Amino acid sequence: MNFAQEIKASTLILRISGDLIGEDYGTRLVDAVNEAVSHKVLTCIIDISELRYINSSGIGVLITILTKFRNKGGDVYLMRPSENVKKLLVITKLNAIFQIIQSEEEILK
Repeated sequence: MNFAQEIKASTLILRISGDLIGEDYGTRLVDAVNEAVSHKVLTCIIDISELRYINSSGIGVLITILTKFRNKGGDVYLMRPSENVKKLLVITKLNAIFQIIQSEEEILK
């Protein structure tokens, strides 16, 4: 897994590619979130359009990120999930917890 991060208009944007299977990468993602939240960033967009696979540890990382933002009064949006990831979100009912968006502009405007 690889990820890139940037902050635009007080919104943390994480772009994840490859396989989200927790391990060290999950910790690095949570560290990036902690840093952003400590700087009063309350919105996060996670671009998962290049995410091939996610396991239960990866789902745990997404839920941890969501919890951190919601505890501060913020929110997390998942952007452009692939068909495989979208099916997983439906099966696990995470599509009812996370808001799914198609572009950054939906949130940044």
